[in-house]
Amino acid sequence: MRINRKETAARLIEQDDILILCHRNPDGDTLGSGYGLHFALKQMGKRSRVLCSDPIPAKMEYLRGTETFSDFPPRFVVSVDIADEQLFGDTLSPYRGGVDLAIDHHPSNSMFAQETLLDAGAAATCEIIYHLLSDMNVSITQQIADCLYTGIATDTGCFKFANVIPDTHRIAATLIESGCRFQKINKQLFESKTLGMMELERQVLNTLEFHAQNRIAIICVTLKMLQETGVSEAELDGISGIPRKIEGVQVGVTIKERAQNEYKLSIRSSELLDASKFCALFGGGGHARAAGCTIYGTLSEVRKQILSALQEALSH
Repeated sequence: MRINRKETAARLIEQDDILILCHRNPDGDTLGSGYGLHFALKQMGKRSRVLCSDPIPAKMEYLRGTETFSDFPPRFVVSVDIADEQLFGDTLSPYRGGVDLAIDHHPSNSMFAQETLLDAGAAATCEIIYHLLSDMNVSITQQIADCLYTGIATDTGCFKFANVIPDTHRIAATLIESGCRFQKINKQLFESKTLGMMELERQVLNTLEFHAQNRIAIICVTLKMLQETGVSEAELDGISGIPRKIEGVQVGVTIKERAQNEYKLSIRSSELLDASKFCALFGGGGHARAAGCTIYGTLSEVRKQILSALQEALSH
């Protein structure tokens, strides 16, 4: 059942011992939402903790800081920035069918929770959390501001993507006024790369291929590449944007090998293709300009299947 922001605030105010779930392969928005909400609940004197199936990427360790979590049996389970239970990962699998409240901005949300606060017009789930904390009369500290700014900045490509609306900039301005270390965060997230990541990008560019009169660009990331460069899957967030940056490309496809015969696809598109609707054909989803799904088979089979479907979609 969908609920509004005021109802969501009321739920969180009346609950305690709250477990906050973030999606696997965590990005800045799920982690920023999770830790931002945690620090807000802590400010209110409540007990909460954040749980994710995968480790926090090293470049986002500042979100948690020195925070340690005590273990407790949760009485209320909240998911943030999770559109579907398939994004839980192994560690969170016991909570499938047991989420009390989902807070999300993905239009493809499968409504798996008992109650859902969904704002598909928000550029990031952290925008929703920001307004929610205002409804809960929480003071935006520097720590909370850092968390929320991280989610907004990463989900908007540092305010470059089409999902940015005027409210996005207004919220960011307020977070900066609250002490957000935006210069340090921007440098760490968008202007710094490890040697391993540079080598990985070099290898990935060697896989680049074009189709449909150069309107489709495809790159591949294999497990062998990750092993050779020492880059973890959690660090791959920026890779998906590479093919779409090429002049003339309408659809950028990144094929990431997750296990033998299992590939995650990330689609970045122009207005000619609704990426979320396209990925829904394969059981995935996301946003109109950025979405993903998982496909099984060999790399050759996956590439052939996705290319055929894209060419068909673009022909219309």
